[in-house]
Amino acid sequence: MAQTSSAGFAVIAKPVGSRCNMNCRYCYYLDKGQFSSHAKQTRMSYALLEKLIRQTIEGNPGPTVSFVWHGGEPTLAGLDFYRQAVALQKKYLPKGWEAWNNLQTNGLLISRQWAEFLKDNRFDVGLSIDGDALTHDRNRVDRGGQGSYARVSRAIGTLQAAGVQPDLLCTVNAETVRRPLEVYQALRSFDTGWVQFIPVVVRRSDGSVDPISVTPEGYGAFLCAVFDQWLRHDLGRLDVQLFAETARVWAGGVPSVCYLAPSCGRVLVAEEDGSVYACDHFVDSEHRLGNLQSGRLAAYAASESQLRFGHAKQSALTAECRRCPWLACCGGSCPKDRFGLSEDGEPGQYYLCRGLKQFFAHADGPMHRVMELSRQGKTPEQIMQQL
Repeated sequence: MAQTSSAGFAVIAKPVGSRCNMNCRYCYYLDKGQFSSHAKQTRMSYALLEKLIRQTIEGNPGPTVSFVWHGGEPTLAGLDFYRQAVALQKKYLPKGWEAWNNLQTNGLLISRQWAEFLKDNRFDVGLSIDGDALTHDRNRVDRGGQGSYARVSRAIGTLQAAGVQPDLLCTVNAETVRRPLEVYQALRSFDTGWVQFIPVVVRRSDGSVDPISVTPEGYGAFLCAVFDQWLRHDLGRLDVQLFAETARVWAGGVPSVCYLAPSCGRVLVAEEDGSVYACDHFVDSEHRLGNLQSGRLAAYAASESQLRFGHAKQSALTAECRRCPWLACCGGSCPKDRFGLSEDGEPGQYYLCRGLKQFFAHADGPMHRVMELSRQGKTPEQIMQQL
């Protein structure tokens, strides 16, 4: 156990649980309040916040300790909550260590005061925006059903004015997949330098896939279209997470994000009531590990149940996955979406597998050519011209 624990873990903290000031039509988290021990979700108490920070620091080998502030909408906790979080990190961090903080937000509450705080305390910021106004406002609506694109766009500008370049998180759903170039060009126009495309797969209670989800074919076509545009125009200017991770693997490295890695289970979730869960996508009674009030994060991360959960990502691969030439790139992808049938009829195949295969096959030759030219000392501009 101690040896496993020394690998460290990260924490996704949900300071207001699933509470949010938006009502996105594909959100997977809004109903998670049903698992809270509180009759009504509130804000994580300062006593629990102190336990969270102290235990995360004590359970990691350092010198960098990771905290992701998530939701729901984490800015609903208020600025004073994060001022206290930073103060507690400084209190418990050993000399020479640092905290890496990442705030994932919808942007509606981002003000100049917020932006200056995030800049001063070196927070990374992930901001959700689904491309252009037409596409974004179909799904990302506020509690009154109104579109949010104009307000989110202003939030990006507010952050940039304070010196914070947010990572843009764009979902790939039934709407965005129809307009890949318009979505991509809208995102690149913000000039933030980083974009993540997150596929939306929503299952109904009867096991069917909700029409708001992206199809495997649509996902593959979207990725290929965006890749071609990026390759021709944006090398060295904009990084796209999946493209960067694929290049990392093809250069001999390993994925740095959980859904592409061979195993998972090293990113715990701490809810507003102190409950600890195995993963952000598995907040339910079955995957509840315990509570900060009565247990320790390091013990939960190293528990037999959590180790089994993390290892199952690899041990439960289908035969199709095991023989796939692209397995090193995707690791079988996220277990939450492994409900499809393989080409052999075996259950447990990643639902969007065909789309990922299409992208990897499409990007293989061009990406390796980019890497070869880069090793030769070519600049991104020279590479784009040569391609």
